[in-house]
Amino acid sequence: MALLDEIRRYWDADAPTYDLSPRHRPRDPVVLAAWTAALDRLLPAAPARVLDCGAGTGFLTLIAGRLGHRVTALDVSTAMLDRLRIAADAEQLDVEIVVGSADEPPTGFDAIMQRHLLWTLPDPRAALAAWRAAADRLVLLESLWGAADPAARGRGRARHWLEGWRDTQPEHHAEYSPTIRQSLPLGTGTPPAQLIDLAADAGWSGLRIERLRDIEWAERQGLPMPERLLGVTPRVAVIAG
Repeated sequence: MALLDEIRRYWDADAPTYDLSPRHRPRDPVVLAAWTAALDRLLPAAPARVLDCGAGTGFLTLIAGRLGHRVTALDVSTAMLDRLRIAADAEQLDVEIVVGSADEPPTGFDAIMQRHLLWTLPDPRAALAAWRAAADRLVLLESLWGAADPAARGRGRARHWLEGWRDTQPEHHAEYSPTIRQSLPLGTGTPPAQLIDLAADAGWSGLRIERLRDIEWAERQGLPMPERLLGVTPRVAVIAG
């Protein structure tokens, strides 16, 4: 509980500036269109009941809502969800918002989705097992970073150097504390093979993986030079059910 409280405080503090990063909330219409196409393909046909776990400020929630799904947004951070509510109200999207932990989700969904949540969970397998009881389909939207892809890690360092040279707004208000990092099984990266093993161990079947090349292409087109030459972080979807 102490670790969860520390994680909650971090994301509450991050909420005011989180959406300033284009990697957190893309505004490029081509990138948005690519994400919309991906969710339209990966989720069940609308209208479906969809749980966005670790919804944050609502990037996936809003897209799914625009596609006609009945979306519930779950997150431990009230501050993040407050911003999601403002964005949903501005678009007149009917989104249910639930404050809670990932391993105790509401149930009765056609699909559960998450983007970049598993790495920050103290027990990702327990969360995946809870999601199996909550929904019929699993959609994990992840990136190869850190130990999951040494080449991507090198590109990331070069990109961060360029962003520092340009005096770009940092992605987060601060880094995770060493205490939190050391307590997270996926705190150094989310290798696809490990995600598949965890999902299978949690009871998910019919697991498959898809490289999200259209999103990568769209993101790369929006980069300035020389960042475009570095490419973008590889993105994958792990689907089950």
